[in-house]
Amino acid sequence: MSNSPHPTTPGMPQPRVWVDGHLVQGRPSFDALDHGITVGDGVFETAKVVDGQIFALTRHLDRMDRSLAGLGLEPLDRSRVQLGLEAVLDVGPIAFGRIRWTVTAGPGPLGSDRAVGAATYLVTAVEQDPPGHITTVAVVPWVRNERSALAGLKTTSYAENVVALAEAKRLGATEALLANTQGRLCEGTGSNVFVVIDGVVHTPSLAEGPLAGVTRELTIEWLREEGVEVVEGEIPMTALATAEEIFVTSSIRDVAAVERVEVAQATRTLGGLELSAPLDAPRDLGDAPGAVTAQAQEIFTRRAAETLDP
Repeated sequence: MSNSPHPTTPGMPQPRVWVDGHLVQGRPSFDALDHGITVGDGVFETAKVVDGQIFALTRHLDRMDRSLAGLGLEPLDRSRVQLGLEAVLDVGPIAFGRIRWTVTAGPGPLGSDRAVGAATYLVTAVEQDPPGHITTVAVVPWVRNERSALAGLKTTSYAENVVALAEAKRLGATEALLANTQGRLCEGTGSNVFVVIDGVVHTPSLAEGPLAGVTRELTIEWLREEGVEVVEGEIPMTALATAEEIFVTSSIRDVAAVERVEVAQATRTLGGLELSAPLDAPRDLGDAPGAVTAQAQEIFTRRAAETLDP
C-alpha cells in the first residue's frame, strides 16, 4: 500500500483519518483482507459538522445499529466510535464539513463467508464548502430493489450508487433519482426525495425501499409539527413531470430545491417497466425554491439551529 497522502478533490483540505484507535494520515491502515474491502461487508454513517459539532449524532448512531443488525453484525460499540469522532475533530477546527464513520465485519476469507473476529472501526472527516440550496437531478435507468436484503440499510456496498451518480453528472446534474422495481419513485443515490402535489408534500414510504434518511425523518417531523401536511406513500415516477415542486434531503444538503429534472435516454423503460410521457423529456421547474420548499427550508434551518442533537 502506498504511503502517499490520501487523494482529495483539488482544492479540498486533506481528510483526517482514524482507524481502530490511531490517526493514520497517509499511512497504511487497513487489512487487505478486510471484508469491507473484499465484499463490501460493512455499514457507515455520514453526518454534518458545523463549527466543530456533529449534527443529529444520536439519530445517526441509532440508524447504524439498525444497519448492523440488518447485516447480522454485532451492535455498535459507541464508546469506540466516540474515540474516533473526537480524534478527527481534535485535529483542528471545521467550520463546515462532513464526518463519516464506518464499521466492517473485519478481516475475512476471499468470499462471502465471514470469519469470527473483531470488527474494523474507521472514522474520517473533511472540511468543505456548504452545498447550495438549489440543485438539478437526473432520472437514471436503474432501479432500487425494495425487497433486497440490503433495502433500507446504509451499507458500504455502494457501487450501484457510484454508477448512477456518474450518469447523473454526465447529464449535468448533482444527484440521480431511482425508481423501485414497481416503477415507483424511490430515492436518490445519497438523498431522499419529496414532491409537492396540490400543495401537499409527498415522499416515498419506507416500504418503497428508500433509506430512512435522518434529514428525511427530521423534515417530516418538523413540517408536521408546524402544520404542513406530509404524506408517505406510493408515488409514480411520472409525478416528477407534474409535481409543482420537488426537493431532496440529505445530511449534508439539508433541504435542497430541485430546479431541473434531467432524464437519461435509456430511462424510457426502467427494468422493463414502460414509463409514460412526459417523463421522457427533461423538465425545468421554474423559479426554485417554490413556496412550499422555501417553507420547508426555513423550518429545517430554524429548528436545526435550536438543538444540536434533535
